[in-house]
Amino acid sequence: MYNFDELICRKDTDALKLEALAPRWGRTDLLPMWVADMDFKTPDFIVEAMRKRMECEIFGYTSKPDSWYEAIIYWQARRHQWTISKEMISFVPGVVPALAMAVQALTERGEKVMIQQPVYNPFAQVIRNNHRELVNCPLVLKDEQYHIDFDVFEEKIKGCKLFLFCHPHNPGGRVWTREELEKVAAICAAHKVVVVADEIHADLTLAPYKHIPFASISEQARDISVVFASPSKAFNMAGLATSYAVIANPTLRRYFESYVEGNELAAGNVFAFNTVVAAYTKGEEWLQQMLSYVQGNIDYLVEYLQQHLPQLKVIVPQASYLVFIDFSALGLSQKELISLCTNGAHLALNDGAIYGEEGTGYMRINLACPRSIVEQALTQLKEAIR
Repeated sequence: MYNFDELICRKDTDALKLEALAPRWGRTDLLPMWVADMDFKTPDFIVEAMRKRMECEIFGYTSKPDSWYEAIIYWQARRHQWTISKEMISFVPGVVPALAMAVQALTERGEKVMIQQPVYNPFAQVIRNNHRELVNCPLVLKDEQYHIDFDVFEEKIKGCKLFLFCHPHNPGGRVWTREELEKVAAICAAHKVVVVADEIHADLTLAPYKHIPFASISEQARDISVVFASPSKAFNMAGLATSYAVIANPTLRRYFESYVEGNELAAGNVFAFNTVVAAYTKGEEWLQQMLSYVQGNIDYLVEYLQQHLPQLKVIVPQASYLVFIDFSALGLSQKELISLCTNGAHLALNDGAIYGEEGTGYMRINLACPRSIVEQALTQLKEAIR
């Protein structure tokens, strides 16, 4: 039904994926496989919702319709078996801004906030930029997947006010199990730590894995959690600012909403609500086909590297179209590795070290693109390494 092989030109659309090549990499002749959006068309039902709204040629202030709340409640129940209510839901203009808002709303300057590196780099940025103390509880790579060392976790969490939890994990693609989530909830509750769960990649969970919303684990987890979600990653609509928070605890919700509303960030834009309704009420078939295609890209990459570049190791994602590749067997410094990928292979990839020193020796690649692009990228990488 949907053609994910189609090559779509994004030139002259102000696409960050292209516009940032010269300032960040110093050249423009690169395959851009870095920032986490897709090179697939945004689904037709979302475009149609925007087109229908544009028929009224007035783009004024926009309220949150009941259909927005209903769509979120429906989607979370159907997709993730998580029962939520309207009063728990708040609009936020993006998950990264929301992480910063949570840090500001729920902690004071100088207080401790914990993360698990390697992790999506804005986690560290929102802590440091807001003058809080960063506490790192490194993930452990075991059996080619990331795991939590709970003995270290319980020691590191002492004295922290917040834990920023990447769930599913980025860049490793790990889907945390119910047992792991229960342990996180128990430890954080015992130490009176609020868990801020970034669940933006939840809808990109790949079969046979299952995303379990952190707040759905138990009453204990529900009471200490602030969850951020959005259809933006799953339906390629990151530029529309369509994120939301789900906070069951009324005290936490009051603190968070007071900050958001106090800074006039709660209004949304003219496309922020109807596009979510379209995604969550009409999007399951498109999403299933897209995930199947992305899984094919992941399988292709894994098989290609095993055959042609066996010295490179892949952390095979359980969720998302982002893949973390270990280049450390090449014996290069991080600077040399970046040069190899950029100047040798002509690829714009994410430097693994930006996710913490635990990411040194790695690069992150985005596979939400036509198969022909993946084939071209891997051919260029093979030639550069050879």
